[in-house]
Amino acid sequence: MNIGIVCYPTFGGSGVVATELGLELSKRGHEVHFITYSQPVRLELLSNKVHYHEVNVPEYPLFHYQPYELALSSKLVDMVKLHKIDVLHVHYAIPHAYAAYMAKKMLFEEGIKLPIVTTLHGTDITLVGSHPFYKSAVTFSINKSDAVTSVSQSLKDDTLRLFDITNDIQVVPNFIDFAKYTNHFTDCQRGMMANDDERIITHISNFRKVKRIDDIIKIFYNIQKEIPAKLMMVGDGPEKEPAEQLCRELGIEDKVVFFGKSHEIDKILCFSDLFLLPSETESFGLAALEAMASGVPVISSNTGGIPEVNKEGVSGFLSDVGDIDSMSKNAIKILKDDSVLTMFKEQSIEEAKQFDIHEIVPLYESIYKQALANCVSI
Repeated sequence: MNIGIVCYPTFGGSGVVATELGLELSKRGHEVHFITYSQPVRLELLSNKVHYHEVNVPEYPLFHYQPYELALSSKLVDMVKLHKIDVLHVHYAIPHAYAAYMAKKMLFEEGIKLPIVTTLHGTDITLVGSHPFYKSAVTFSINKSDAVTSVSQSLKDDTLRLFDITNDIQVVPNFIDFAKYTNHFTDCQRGMMANDDERIITHISNFRKVKRIDDIIKIFYNIQKEIPAKLMMVGDGPEKEPAEQLCRELGIEDKVVFFGKSHEIDKILCFSDLFLLPSETESFGLAALEAMASGVPVISSNTGGIPEVNKEGVSGFLSDVGDIDSMSKNAIKILKDDSVLTMFKEQSIEEAKQFDIHEIVPLYESIYKQALANCVSI
């Protein structure tokens, strides 16, 4: 198949998943075309089966906000005709599913049918999509898609609760390429980050309020009072500076390392002992899954799709949002005993295996075929 993929080309989970999906599809013999405004961050190598097409948005003084949806729709029409794209897979309802439908309508006028598969990732539904200004457009885009998938049962439930959806939604979870996590780095150099007697705790995110960054610092503060430890904070965002200030106020700035954005997540997880994810909500929890695949147990909130990934008492522990005491006690329970930590590390790896990319991608291939067979006429 010739498959077009539309996504946000950023460090966010949806962009990462879309890129990894496209790369794996190309390995399985499909022709993959990424269509977006810049090259996805994890799309490091283009090949004869992986292509990138930039969406240019001309600057016009007439527009206060440049019309990206219009530029994307036009680009999709051109790329479908030029490369004979069979199916379009859009990640995020806004603006991608909406732009895809307009492209589909334009192509239909020329006698070309374009099946659209829309994958819902989270904030496109729970935050942006549910806003009254966008709700009608999101509902329309989902219902007009030829196939709709959600990355978790929790997100599917939220979508059906928030919108008047008449289309079927299939749950296809996020995934990781497990092979990338089975090789242990010979240059892990754990000693650069912590002393031999110190546990290493990690958090990776975009440092928004929903991630509850202050909770992470407070949980670590409780841990380090009981167990020698270091905290690795990976990522960037509006909550980074307040977190650094909180570390200074608590007197633990020498025990916390702020990395900023990093392309070496696998190496950082290589020497980690515990991952913290106390988010207000997560549609899935891809960062937790990446940690588990690296043999790092997870202390998390029990919200959204996280319980579908992090299994209570197996790969880590779940607590109510904001319950810092519970999360701290569970973290110490795992970290204080070497044998317990080893057990949780091994269980985390086994739990992560069910989300291996080779288990999930065939599900998408099947959905593409269904969309091709059942493509809805305009």
